[in-house]
Amino acid sequence: MVESVSQQQGTSEPPMVINCVAYADGRKVGPVELDDISEVIVLPGHFVWSGLREPDGALMAKMQEEFGLHELAVEDALRAHQRPKVEDYGDSLFVVLRTAQMIDGELAFGETHIFLGESYLVSLRHGASLSYTTVRQRCEASPDLLRKGPGFVLYAIMDFVVDHYFPIVDAMEEELGDIEEAIFGDGLDRDCTQRVYQLKRQLVAIKRALTPLIEVCTRILRFDHTLVHADVHPYFRDVYDHVVRINERIDSTRELLSTALEANLSLISIRQNDVTKKLAGWAAILAVPTMIAGIYGMNFEHMPELQWKLGYPAVMLGMVALCGYVYYRFRRSDWL
Repeated sequence: MVESVSQQQGTSEPPMVINCVAYADGRKVGPVELDDISEVIVLPGHFVWSGLREPDGALMAKMQEEFGLHELAVEDALRAHQRPKVEDYGDSLFVVLRTAQMIDGELAFGETHIFLGESYLVSLRHGASLSYTTVRQRCEASPDLLRKGPGFVLYAIMDFVVDHYFPIVDAMEEELGDIEEAIFGDGLDRDCTQRVYQLKRQLVAIKRALTPLIEVCTRILRFDHTLVHADVHPYFRDVYDHVVRINERIDSTRELLSTALEANLSLISIRQNDVTKKLAGWAAILAVPTMIAGIYGMNFEHMPELQWKLGYPAVMLGMVALCGYVYYRFRRSDWL
């Protein structure tokens, strides 16, 4: 293992150089010191895979000197915050990937920048990103594929990054199911509204990070040079299929979320109409005794019913009967 810059300085900072290893004929040769990289990459059949994490300007200057990296790509790698893309610099490729992780229920994004040459691959990680140790082990366990050069390593990293989007999308689909149950159960409350808004933001963020990978895979397959061996193209098409599948699932989740919100608005309108009908029905029932009481409350002296001994019970009975009839009619009409 090559000694990291931070370890040489005796600090407790995380190492900027995670690994720097030479390979030949699909087999691991051994670790390479930074000063020896330029000598190893010119050896026939050899290539060097160097893994970095958030390097500083001095380390990137050293890498540029040893690997002959393009200055514009180095500038982008140091700046970070790049959109997923692939740049062709003739004798090398510069690929930017967005990584994603769920940390304590929050979606965190990072970046992986990859410099690909005829005899080298430099992977550089920024922000939230899982270690590529398993990727390296997977490549070393497949010498027949690793023999095809750094192009296969590029595929392995891209496949690793894309595959880690699947559990995130699965979690979002489960969240959508919980939201739908809340909507069609007790209705959309304030907490549920916040969950909907957060999920929509996460879906947009995932979409923004993943969709450009379709173009990245397409361009890599169309490049007319030997950096990516033709035998590796089917593997990149597999990554392309995974990206397309995840994008389709994201689009479906967004559509279902929008449909759920529309359904919730419809349910709210139906509930409001039911309440309005009930209020209108009870208002109509109360209007009957109000009307009768208003008539007999007028201060006229000559009203025939005023002198009738059975007038009061007759009026009360009439009120009850009319109110009961109106209530019966509203019940039959499903207003009450």
